[in-house]
Amino acid sequence: MGLGRTALFYKANKKARDRKKKYDTKYHSTKKRKKYRAELNRERRKRGIYGKGGKDLHHKKGGGLVLMDSSKNRAMDRPKGKKKMKAFMRKKK
Repeated sequence: MGLGRTALFYKANKKARDRKKKYDTKYHSTKKRKKYRAELNRERRKRGIYGKGGKDLHHKKGGGLVLMDSSKNRAMDRPKGKKKMKAFMRKKK
């Protein structure tokens, strides 16, 4: 499987890639994101799966954590289906 549309865009546009890297660095260094990552890492250590790859820990609406396939967990915010995805991408522009 090849690179996605976004990955191809950032590969071809150094200025945009640098801007995104700067934003991501700033975002992921906030106290809120560090706390979020620490919570997930703590739980993975507790379950004995830290550093072994595998499934992601997913935050449920009620506050609990459950194991979930990474592809499903990382696609939670996106609509399902080709037509819905096209409409979603148009709204994002």
